[in-house]
Amino acid sequence: MKRLAILGSTGSIGQSTLSIVSSYPDRYSVATLAAGRNLDAAFEQARRWRPRVVSLATEELAAELAHRLKAAGTTGVEVLWGTAGSVVCATHPDVDFAVSAIVGVAGLEATHAAILAGKPVGLANKECMVAAGEILTAAARERNVPLLPIDSEHNAVHQCMRVGTTAEVKQVWLTASGGPFRQWPLEQFAGITPEQALKHPTWVMGQRITIDSATMLNKGLEVIEACRLFDLPASQIRVTVHPQSTVHSLVEYIDGSILAQISVTDMRLPILYALAYPERPASSLTFDLAALSHLDFAPPDFERFPCLRLAYEAAEMGGAHCIALNAADEVAVDAFLGRRIPFLGIPRTIEEVLERTPAHHPETIAGVLEADSQARERAREVVSAAAIRV
Repeated sequence: MKRLAILGSTGSIGQSTLSIVSSYPDRYSVATLAAGRNLDAAFEQARRWRPRVVSLATEELAAELAHRLKAAGTTGVEVLWGTAGSVVCATHPDVDFAVSAIVGVAGLEATHAAILAGKPVGLANKECMVAAGEILTAAARERNVPLLPIDSEHNAVHQCMRVGTTAEVKQVWLTASGGPFRQWPLEQFAGITPEQALKHPTWVMGQRITIDSATMLNKGLEVIEACRLFDLPASQIRVTVHPQSTVHSLVEYIDGSILAQISVTDMRLPILYALAYPERPASSLTFDLAALSHLDFAPPDFERFPCLRLAYEAAEMGGAHCIALNAADEVAVDAFLGRRIPFLGIPRTIEEVLERTPAHHPETIAGVLEADSQARERAREVVSAAAIRV
């Protein structure tokens, strides 16, 4: 029985992970849950799974959850809050495996703490690897802690790389749907609305990641994450636009062989792979080969998607520039959703913040968080200066 810490339990990855636990009760159980701000969902999860610890974002939410659990007669669940509570969830002695699915750098400290505590980690939080990948991977190597990707593209690469060594890899291909605007005329981009950008053609995801998919910044973050996870330079990580989204990634080897991972577009499959690794349990997640009757692959248009170009530039610089890329995007996406900047204001904000960011490689998590805070402040200044309402 593998006992899980689910960091980000009320989000889509957290809920899918709980679905896996429900489907494999002889393999997995819930030890701790970090649930953020969704009080109602946290209450239902705590009653259903009876974890040792539940952590919420604030002391007020934690107090309310404790009150509700007591009124419902649910005992034995410790309720904590904040980053410290998430760290307790990640490092609890009953935890055998931590699923890192807290959105953004908010999950960084808990993920790092899990690694330091020797817990294998399933990574569904690309922002942690973008901002602090060098620190996290170094800590994992020192402690021989597995970092198993849950993002579908990196999970696919991990599967394809099981048959060869890193030295045998010529290049990795990350597939991208191209989002809703891959065929739109460029002159229409200035008028894109949040409602249009939130209509992803393939996946149902949170707001930020959906907007990031529309700008292809999400794929840029994945390029940086792949560099960290697989110890490859950005020049060996390629992006190909694949609208069908049936091939999740490919690995090209130096002998000319190309291996592709193909499966249904269901996040339960990569989650199960990470939880069970190196085993492959039977599942009901089957794939219809008829879906392979038509496959398109095309190079990305860097003029149409400047955020992808900016991500490659940040990957080459590393350190503070990767931190700034992620932080500036988060601020810019929030401003776009709030109609304070236009769609094209997202790459403009990111580019200006990167230009203002000095080269620096933080060596501690505290240093990463300080660089992140500085980048967010620069981004807010850029957004405020733009003062454009669409």
